[in-house]
Amino acid sequence: MGSLDGRIIVITGAGRGIGREHALLFASEGAKLVINDLGGNIDGTGEDRAPAQVVVDEITEMGGEAVANTDNVADWEGGQNLINQAIDHYGDLHAVVNNAGILRDRVLVNMTEAEWDAIMTVHLKGHFVPSRFAAAYWREQSKAGKEVKANIVNTSSGAGLLNNFGQTNYAAAKAGIATFTMVAAMELANYGVRVNCIAPLARTRLTLQTPGMDTVVAAPEDASKFDIWDPANISPVVGYLCTENLPFTGGVFHAGGSEMGLFQGWTMKDVASAPDGRWTIAGLEEAAPKIVDLNKDLVSSGTTLAEFTPEFLVRHGVDLGSLS
Repeated sequence: MGSLDGRIIVITGAGRGIGREHALLFASEGAKLVINDLGGNIDGTGEDRAPAQVVVDEITEMGGEAVANTDNVADWEGGQNLINQAIDHYGDLHAVVNNAGILRDRVLVNMTEAEWDAIMTVHLKGHFVPSRFAAAYWREQSKAGKEVKANIVNTSSGAGLLNNFGQTNYAAAKAGIATFTMVAAMELANYGVRVNCIAPLARTRLTLQTPGMDTVVAAPEDASKFDIWDPANISPVVGYLCTENLPFTGGVFHAGGSEMGLFQGWTMKDVASAPDGRWTIAGLEEAAPKIVDLNKDLVSSGTTLAEFTPEFLVRHGVDLGSLS
């Protein structure tokens, strides 16, 4: 008996990297899968049917069940086709893992409209469209009197939750995905749908685009040592978030190495009130510095590492000074 026995699950961006690892683990746990991958390049250009089919072939060889899908998840009809394929082929749908993503890194003053729009389309719309059609299906099931125990798992990033130099587009989209998750969790709870989100830390095609990261995230020379950057480390967390009896919704989780943690999100640290009603600029000049911790930089002037939080890197022995 696997933890996902009989669960019918769609995984987007599952032809390579973290998505592929999700697919292989889910299949080993008994899930029936739709493997979606447009087969594009890191920047989202191009198409290739092979990656999705290769993963399907791997799953079939290990005795699992999977079908390939190469629809564009950011396309309205493509996203609907993806969800319909799962329902038509297997007769039901239990979970959607939104994992597809691309990079178009550029500092703000050099970023083009196309670079901004491409990231928003693939990440934000690419999460919205499959989720929308899956949610509509589960709502109809719920209204028809069927008990629904469904899941959506979204993919954010430390770059979006903790900021990253040179990624205003990517970070904004990933932060948006976290908020999308929390609102969707509220809206879909009455239909039996749990919506959660991960911010993964792993060695992938995207994270390797950061200069110097190839040496930081390299697999250990000693094969017996735990590889903290292996993308397969993320998949058990996502698998758990797809289980039938998951007891919570609306969480945004850090997942990397052997760690899983819950992000708290925006909180109000301190509040100051104007002494006579509305603030004046002069009054704020005196009061605001007392609210803001001047010992902390509000804006970092250095370059950080895409996807990887400094705290995570330090915990795992990376010398940040050598990478700045």
